Amino acid sequence: VQLQASGGGLVQSGDFLRLSCAASGSPLAYYAIGWFRQAPAKEREKIACISATEKTTYYTDSVKGRFTISRDNRRNTAYLQMNSLKPEDTAVYYCAADNSANCWTGTYDQWGLGTQVTVSS
Repeated sequence: VQLQASGGGLVQSGDFLRLSCAASGSPLAYYAIGWFRQAPAKEREKIACISATEKTTYYTDSVKGRFTISRDNRRNTAYLQMNSLKPEDTAVYYCAADNSANCWTGTYDQWGLGTQVTVSS
């Protein structure tokens, strides 16, 4: 499966963005989807994931209550709704796909190009 993240941009603190992850080459429904981010000089971190069946979602503590992951398998697209953005959310955001049943422990070997999110204070 090929993935492409989009929807990033420059926003102010408190604003919102919705990122999209469009899949091609294989039905998105086969995969768990994870959203990751990497800030300058920091390691990549997993911030949210959703199982292939949509029954399970996980979030890292720093985004709980602010970010929501979802998917529309008919449109072959996953989303990350990001509300109440903070300057520390500034990073390149990536989506990735995995065949594991548990999206949080998946190895994620299918990656798309990232999209830059910059939050100004």
